[in-house]
Amino acid sequence: MLKTGWQHRLLGATLALLLSIGSAVAETPAAKTDGDKTPVEQKISNFLLDNGMEVVVIPDRRAPIVTHMVWYKVGSADEPPGKSGIAHFFEHLMFKGTKAHKAGEYGAKIAEIGGSENAFTSDDFTAYFQTVPPEALEAMMEYEADRMRGLVLTDQVIGPERDVVLEERRSRIETNPEALLAEEIDATLYQNHPYGVPVIGWMHELEKLNRTDAVAFYDRYYAPNNAVLVVAGDVDATEVRALAEKTYGKVPRGPDLPPRIRPVEPEQNTARTVTLTDPRVTVPSFSRSWLVPSYNTAEPGEAEALDLLAEILGGGIRSRIYQSLVVKSGVASSAGAYFDGSKLDDSSFTVYGAPRGTAKLDEVQAAIAAEIAAIVKDGVTEKELESARNRFLRSMVFARDNQGSMANLYGAALATGSTVQDVEEWPERIKKVTTADIQKVAAKYLSGNHSVTGLLLPSEPVQN
Repeated sequence: MLKTGWQHRLLGATLALLLSIGSAVAETPAAKTDGDKTPVEQKISNFLLDNGMEVVVIPDRRAPIVTHMVWYKVGSADEPPGKSGIAHFFEHLMFKGTKAHKAGEYGAKIAEIGGSENAFTSDDFTAYFQTVPPEALEAMMEYEADRMRGLVLTDQVIGPERDVVLEERRSRIETNPEALLAEEIDATLYQNHPYGVPVIGWMHELEKLNRTDAVAFYDRYYAPNNAVLVVAGDVDATEVRALAEKTYGKVPRGPDLPPRIRPVEPEQNTARTVTLTDPRVTVPSFSRSWLVPSYNTAEPGEAEALDLLAEILGGGIRSRIYQSLVVKSGVASSAGAYFDGSKLDDSSFTVYGAPRGTAKLDEVQAAIAAEIAAIVKDGVTEKELESARNRFLRSMVFARDNQGSMANLYGAALATGSTVQDVEEWPERIKKVTTADIQKVAAKYLSGNHSVTGLLLPSEPVQN
């Protein structure tokens, strides 16, 4: 499963917001009941196997279900130059056969027991997951450990699957004006960093991917010491450790990889505009993005302040942008803001909007710019901050009822440089954010001429 364009960036924003949930759950441990019906606390725990694989266990005894996830610390931003799309392409290849199990056997086993499976690739990681009954957990571990190093990669496997990925790009990107524009925005925002390369890859490079490329990628990145195992649900740490050692523990440690140091962006001091005009577009829209630090690269407190700034500015129907443009003036049919804070390296802060009725796109842009300027000049109120903080946390608390969300939270955090402790300490850091902090990051990152504006415009179809 590929997350690309605006959809991919929203995934990143959602994963960043999910940090609020993990810390809340870590502070309130899950509980189980022993034979005497006495509550027994179970905390989220993590440990390392001897081969370097990190394991996180998130007990949740409320239902007889387990989510099993393996996260590899490799994404599209780790690809060799000229090999764009290899990370996502390899995600497809992981569903092919191994020496021990033929292609399709894994999925058939999961379907047979009423489970589900999928995978996804991002800029920074690739993850594979299954949701199954607890008694099937060992089988999931056996299959996943087997394909970690046991894939059979022949030209007969590589060629047809490459064609599948090429068709995916045609159907999901080439036919979608919004996705095409999103690619061009990223390529413009990131002048030096590989985040400017689409996760799915450029068509002309995808066409040339071959068996040699796939095997080299597999041998370099798919190993236990470059992976994180997350198990959430009706389990405890003791049983997960025993099963992990029995399965993953037998996989030999891979090569020690160097630190994930990518090219750094130069100072950005120009305002750039990317325009796509397409007859398939019926309603014009715009976005404006700034390069900002992520949770992993920010100075202490900045990422938390950016998160709350995004919530106050355009995080929902109570935000400044929505109230001003959609509710009061009615110039916009949609408007908002989001901060993609979950990336390993510097990320983006984005505002967006689309006009309503006879309103012009310029009006929407000007109105959003005015709301940003007001925060830079006068800041936000204590009431706004407190309300936003409460909304921010409450809107995510429902994710605590979904073990998959919890597994995603911890997996994404550990795959992008954070630790379990970072997740657990998030509430205290968010509580320390002040109105002055929010005004400071707004002035530092959202003012000046260093943004990228994307314009998606309709055009008249060509008459034959």
